[in-house]
Amino acid sequence: MIKRGSGGVRHILCFGNPLHGDDGFGPAVYRRLAELPQPGDLRLFDAGTPGLSALVLFQDCCEAVIVDASAPAGQPGKLRELPASAIATEPTAVGHGHGVGFLLRALAALPEAPPALRVVTAEAASVVSFRPGLSAPVALAVERTVDLLRGYFEIEST
Repeated sequence: MIKRGSGGVRHILCFGNPLHGDDGFGPAVYRRLAELPQPGDLRLFDAGTPGLSALVLFQDCCEAVIVDASAPAGQPGKLRELPASAIATEPTAVGHGHGVGFLLRALAALPEAPPALRVVTAEAASVVSFRPGLSAPVALAVERTVDLLRGYFEIEST
């Protein structure tokens, strides 16, 4: 269960690409959350695909929750709440193919202390390039994730 940090501005960063199947999980959560009234201390971001330019989204907040799809592993739609330390750095050449793991390692290397970090993932059924739309299990995980984050961030329902 996500535990709430103390005071200050909080960010929800939704990563993914809606053009690549279940990789669109984060943007789908963003769209659903954006429909709801937000508390004054919460900032919601459609962060797109991670890259070093996303480091700015971790500034000026006391905590950040990352929402992203995880690789297929046999349980499509399964939600997981993970500490940032559990996210592996992607096996790519330095400077290429940055994913959330690479972004988190870069954040940890900065001289400023990072915000408190949590990661919420839904396991993808498949990620297929240029095939928009979520699989049925991941589409169901969107609303479960919104419910989880609504409770945590005290977001009102409509």
